[in-house]
Amino acid sequence: MSELEFVKNTRRYLHQHPELSMQEYETTAYIEDFLKQLNIPYERPIQTGVIGYLEGNSNHTIAYRADIDALPIQEVNDVPYKSTVDQVMHACGHDGHTTALMLFTQRCKALFDKGELPHNVVFIFQPSEETEAGANQLIQSNVFDKYNIEKIYGVHIMPFEDVGTVAFKNDEITASATEYRFYLKGSSSHVASKEDGKAASEAMMHVLSQVTQIQQFHLNGLNRNIVHVGQFNVGEAINTVPENGYLEGTIRTYDTNDLEIVKNQMQKVAESVELLFGVTCTVDFAEGYPPTTNDAQLYDGVKEALTSLDLTLHELEKPYLFGEDFSFYRQLAPSYFVFFGTRNVEKDYIYGLHTNRLNFDEEVLISVADYYTALLNQGADK
Repeated sequence: MSELEFVKNTRRYLHQHPELSMQEYETTAYIEDFLKQLNIPYERPIQTGVIGYLEGNSNHTIAYRADIDALPIQEVNDVPYKSTVDQVMHACGHDGHTTALMLFTQRCKALFDKGELPHNVVFIFQPSEETEAGANQLIQSNVFDKYNIEKIYGVHIMPFEDVGTVAFKNDEITASATEYRFYLKGSSSHVASKEDGKAASEAMMHVLSQVTQIQQFHLNGLNRNIVHVGQFNVGEAINTVPENGYLEGTIRTYDTNDLEIVKNQMQKVAESVELLFGVTCTVDFAEGYPPTTNDAQLYDGVKEALTSLDLTLHELEKPYLFGEDFSFYRQLAPSYFVFFGTRNVEKDYIYGLHTNRLNFDEEVLISVADYYTALLNQGADK
């Protein structure tokens, strides 16, 4: 079987059988079977996902990561390999990431069998990137302690970059993602005696006004941040003073100090509500993913590996504003994350991540494996 046949068959099987975060049991079994056939040692430190390992000809260990989960999205693509699972789709390209790492794993085993694998390699097939931070779960399981990993690499497909282009940059390349939720509780009364109530609606207008001004008045204008209101609701009936209110949104930052400023201001807003309106207000934060930060010490090796391939390099000036749990791996070792373009207007591969029409040509996955191979073949100091 050619490598192109392998990536097409593998990616399309995975695409037809998507599973949500922490439910990737069939996907995990599929990868396990693949590793068994290659006679590669592996383990499952948490309920889904697989870690494989091959010992090379040096004392240096490099890790490569792919995420394996899908999204709760109904696919509309009319293709033979369309998702067979209702309301679940690989709409973020994780089927491609997994396939590329499997191809690279296959190449590494061939080198190992010939006694030519230059370094120790850890293959991370990680669950739950989309929710619950599968990367952090793996780290907290202590599965990596015994490997002494020196470098960790990962990739993501990018439909907004042309196929054949790779986007990358040092330092922050994706944002932190933190969710916030305001809960308001007033007291109801009939509208005819509205002065007897404590209107959550009045308080909500204050919260909305103050939250939407945080970015304008409290953050450095030279930094890129988002303080986004996703949805809100207030009230119970047409002729009563609203008693309950709720507001939620997301915060995207690259600077941890900016995130603390936003959270502190939101806490002050919540405290001010009771003083001004007699309405109780609390704000909760769901800590998301830290910004993905590429280590500058790996830059030369990454650029050399990319330059050795037939690819166009796009060194980004600004990071992307979405979150990515690859960010957690920096706790273990220097790490680097790049984006492989998949946009192809002629083939109608133009739809974005997390959309119900995301699709791409599997040939790009061979380029990903080529990139991984080029990194593997570099000297230990790259």
